[in-house]
Amino acid sequence: MKQRIIRATAGTFILLSIGLATTYNIHWLWFTAFVGANLLQSSITKWCLLEDILTKLGVKD
Repeated sequence: MKQRIIRATAGTFILLSIGLATTYNIHWLWFTAFVGANLLQSSITKWCLLEDILTKLGVKD
């Protein structure tokens, strides 16, 4: 369950920031890059802050 929430959150943030970049300001793409960098970091280190937060909130795997 946690993995689905993490993927949905990342996908939502990416689509939202692309929409904001095309509608308001191109600098919103920095947020897209930030999300992508966090996904890459998570795949290398096997640590994800959102996963820790979800665990503390009681979300099961």
